[in-house]
Amino acid sequence: MQKVILLSFILSSLTCQAQEEIALYNGKDLSNWSVDVPAMDTSDVASPFIIRDGLLVSMGNPPGHLVTNEEYENYQLNIEYRFAGEPGNCGILVHASTPRSLYKMFPKSIEVQMMHENAGDFWCIVENIEVENMVERRGPKDEWGIREGEKRRVLNLTDDSENPVGEWNKMTIECLGNEVKVWLNGDFLNHGFNSTASKGKIALQAEGSEVEVRKFVMNKITDWSH
Repeated sequence: MQKVILLSFILSSLTCQAQEEIALYNGKDLSNWSVDVPAMDTSDVASPFIIRDGLLVSMGNPPGHLVTNEEYENYQLNIEYRFAGEPGNCGILVHASTPRSLYKMFPKSIEVQMMHENAGDFWCIVENIEVENMVERRGPKDEWGIREGEKRRVLNLTDDSENPVGEWNKMTIECLGNEVKVWLNGDFLNHGFNSTASKGKIALQAEGSEVEVRKFVMNKITDWSH
């Protein structure tokens, strides 16, 4: 797959003005977030989402999601994260809505993958998104789908953009209308369009691996045009 080096966060085909910076994580607590972890419904297990040394940490287990209380549209997310120990799995969900819509766990959404060596893949979670070269990047068309047992993964453009385990990664996710674009450490990873959702909540996964987040900032985009 072609690796595209990003020289600017603004593509030549897009003019936008980002304003109203919002720190989704304030460095102190989980104000403005809700925890949705099925195992917590029937037991006294602790939440997998904690604050440690000023960092937002997804411990990975029990699996579930940390979800914003507010819905958002037309924005740019800037997230700095790392797998501090063993590499593993996590993800950011955009346009999240109905809880536990897939496998009684995942909210209806588009996932931007953070899994080690797969960052920037899209996963369709009862919502759909398209990319160029769909057959190459998603598999046979008759197997595509958005629910259990269907081909929901859409490969990124490069798997070579992540920093070594233990080092911080800088991910940018831009959601404008029905498009989602992803960069990691300056490389352009993915561009989805014709998304079936254009707004919703934002979620961080607990999916088996410990992930530390030191920055989780949103810039609302108030002026944009193609």
